[in-house]
Amino acid sequence: MTTTLDRATPATLDSTVRLSLAPRGVRPGRLDGAWWPRSRDLLLELPALAADIDERWGRITRITVNPAKWPVIPPRIPVTGHTVHAGWFTTEQDEHTIAVFSYAPRRLNLLVVPPETDAVDAARMMAEAARPANTMAASDLLAMVTGGGAQRPEPRSDFLPSAVAPSDDAGEADRRADVARGRAASWPAPA
Repeated sequence: MTTTLDRATPATLDSTVRLSLAPRGVRPGRLDGAWWPRSRDLLLELPALAADIDERWGRITRITVNPAKWPVIPPRIPVTGHTVHAGWFTTEQDEHTIAVFSYAPRRLNLLVVPPETDAVDAARMMAEAARPANTMAASDLLAMVTGGGAQRPEPRSDFLPSAVAPSDDAGEADRRADVARGRAASWPAPA
């Protein structure tokens, strides 16, 4: 199956980035913020995001996404002055997030607000994702705001009595995601 993306859309005319990040100096919640792209085309959307984050946070060197929501994931994406390497994870990364890595090494986990989302819901999701007290995963936040009916998993106390833990499947996915993010954050820079 071949996927064709139309890069001659009106979205190319508007270069403003729709990005919301947690405040500086505050430890972020589960997400570091949110990004609302205009399409699912990484080659079209990522350069503006990279330029905005490069100014605020340091040069982006890598990103990871879940391929469930991105039809094409090119291995390298040219942005102003450098190239961003792209990768993907299926079970280790929530399908509604993008992980952004800098040379520092730093990592941002951003909620990807679906491009077709209306402005009111997008603004609510972006504000909640950037709120330092947010403890919801990206998919849970998306379901809550859009009324998808999904409820947060019930906490379990039977294996860690002093801590609130998610269900087995979610806990295992979170643990594997943390391991994958740690490995990705320490990838060597290309020569």
